[in-house]
Amino acid sequence: MTVTRWWWIRHAPVTETNGRIYGATDPNATIENPEAYKALDAMLPDDAVWVTSHLKRTKQTAAAIAEAGGRQIAPLEEADLGEQSFGAWHGLTYDEVNAFADSHRFWLAPATHRPPDGESFADLTIRVSRVIHRLTDENAGRDIIAVAHGGSIRAALGVALELTPEDALKFATENLSLTRLDHHAASGGHAPVWRVTWMNRPPASDLTTGQPA
Repeated sequence: MTVTRWWWIRHAPVTETNGRIYGATDPNATIENPEAYKALDAMLPDDAVWVTSHLKRTKQTAAAIAEAGGRQIAPLEEADLGEQSFGAWHGLTYDEVNAFADSHRFWLAPATHRPPDGESFADLTIRVSRVIHRLTDENAGRDIIAVAHGGSIRAALGVALELTPEDALKFATENLSLTRLDHHAASGGHAPVWRVTWMNRPPASDLTTGQPA
C-alpha cells in the first residue's frame, strides 16, 4: 500500500501586528524560540518534500526548523496554501469586526461568509484541497512537510475527514503545532482514504516520528 504522509506545521507566532487581523497580509513571524525548532526538527523525517505558502512567516519558520537541525532544504512555494484573505478586515481588531459582522465562535466569520474584498473559508478550502491532491499525486509514497497557516491546516483536516467547511473551523491549530495526515492510496479493493495520525501536537523534545500504533 502506498502511503503519503503530510506533516503540517503552523507558522511561528506573529506579534508585530499588535493583535490585529493579518490574514493574507505578510507580517514577519517571531522566531526567537530555538528549543521549539530543535524539538520540531527531531519530530520530522529526513527525506521529505518541503512546501510553504508564499507568505514570509511560513518561509521564516521553515528556515528556523532547518537551521536548528542542520538541514538543507529548498521548499516549494504554493500560494494556494496561503491564509484566508479577510479583505477589508485586515488591520482591524477582532472586536471591530464583531461589531458589524456575523461572528463565528472559533473563527472570524461563518465558513461561507466573504468579508468585503476577501474570500470565505470555504473558498480557502477549495484552493488548499487542489494543492493537497496535486502534491499527493506528484509525491506518492513520500513525506511532505508543509509549513502553512491555521486556516490552511483546518482546511486540510476538513479534506481528510470529508467535513463541511463549517465543521472544519472547529479544529484548534496552535503556532508551531504539528498535524500529520496520512493518505493511503487505493489498494486491495479499498478506495483511497486519509488517516489522521496527529493533530495540533506541540513541539516537545521527547516526541519522535514513530509510526502509528
